[in-house]
Amino acid sequence: MGRTTGRTPEDTRRLLLDAAAQVISTQGVGATLDVIARHAGISKGGLVYHFASKQALLIALAQEQLDGFRDCVHEQIADPEGTPGRLTRAYVRANLAPFDGEEIIERFSLIAQLLTLPEILEMSRADERRWQRDMEADGVPLAAQRVILAAADGIAARPVWTPPDLEPEVRRELESALLGMIDAAVAGAEFRL
Repeated sequence: MGRTTGRTPEDTRRLLLDAAAQVISTQGVGATLDVIARHAGISKGGLVYHFASKQALLIALAQEQLDGFRDCVHEQIADPEGTPGRLTRAYVRANLAPFDGEEIIERFSLIAQLLTLPEILEMSRADERRWQRDMEADGVPLAAQRVILAAADGIAARPVWTPPDLEPEVRRELESALLGMIDAAVAGAEFRL
């Protein structure tokens, strides 16, 4: 199947990444380029034009997931530059934002599949080290921050283990509690584990 009139190279790339995400989340990283191309409605040659190898496609997909979460966090920044806890608050807000339950399960499945590849696992570890550096500079005492971030991550992953998800008012209460913990920690209130 040739290039569809009116579709830009970026549109095609997006179509391929979306198809790869769907296929890999259900069939795993063993899914072939043929299957992914067919799912996208693009020839295998068209896929290879945009991603020279399966590894290149999977790395691009993993990088997109990492960048997408970072973008989501940065979109939630509400405090002025230099405000202690500004990034930690945004991280909590991003993790507790409303979402589609099926979408989150597909996303976690995709991530689990991608993390089976050593090069993507290393990408993830490098991203985690970057988060740690960014968070260490955020002005929240480390013990409090670790507990708060772990809680936010756990709440975000809850739908994978316990469908259906929390009611919206419960999510808002948890977000408020975590944001209050950040404020207390930044203000110097004693924090106990």
